[in-house]
Amino acid sequence: QVQLAESGGGLVQPGGSLRLSCAASGNIFGIYAMGWYRQAPGKQRELVATITGGGTTNVDNSVKGRFTISTINAKNTVYLQMNSLKPEDTAVYYCNANILGTNYWGQGTQVTVSS
Repeated sequence: QVQLAESGGGLVQPGGSLRLSCAASGNIFGIYAMGWYRQAPGKQRELVATITGGGTTNVDNSVKGRFTISTINAKNTVYLQMNSLKPEDTAVYYCNANILGTNYWGQGTQVTVSS
């Protein structure tokens, strides 16, 4: 069993910042990468950013320069620092862990950007 515990979502005004956290626990031997995806109402889930255990990142162009992904490997925790938030960033954000080729998902945390 793998558990992904997310935190940090909420309501923020345009231009504001939020930091999402996700801690992995359980049978997590062999984590290859962790990351964040998001799903807005009526849209498909899309990649936001991922990071491998070696530190290689993949960041979607829509958030590049505004969002930063980082990790503390020893704690199996991944963070997403989100700055200069826009209304179009509003979505449910899901933590993802790829472990030995299997994808695991968190429950999701709501991020709402609105004035």
